[in-house]
Amino acid sequence: MKSLKEISIRLKNAKNKMENLNKINKNTTSLGFAFKISTEFVAAVVVGTTIGYIFDSLFDTKPWLIIFFFIIGAAAGILNIIKAAKIMQKNDR
Repeated sequence: MKSLKEISIRLKNAKNKMENLNKINKNTTSLGFAFKISTEFVAAVVVGTTIGYIFDSLFDTKPWLIIFFFIIGAAAGILNIIKAAKIMQKNDR
C-alpha cells in the first residue's frame, strides 16, 4: 500500500500538469478566436463589395453601389467583432 505522502505528491503533480494543459488550451483557444473574428470581418467586407459590384453592373452606377455596400459590409464586420468580443468577455467571467 502506498503511503499518504506518496499519494499527495502524485496528486500535486497531476494538478500541476492539468493547470499547464489548461493554460496551453486557453492560449490556443484565444488564437482560434482571433482567426475567427478576422475571417468574419474580411468575409463581411468581401460579400458587401461583391454585392455592390453585381448591382453596379446591373444598374450601371459604378462606383457608387460598390462604395455603399463596402461600407455596409465593413459595418456588419465591426458589429460581428463587437458581438464576439462581448461573448468572449462574458465567458471569461
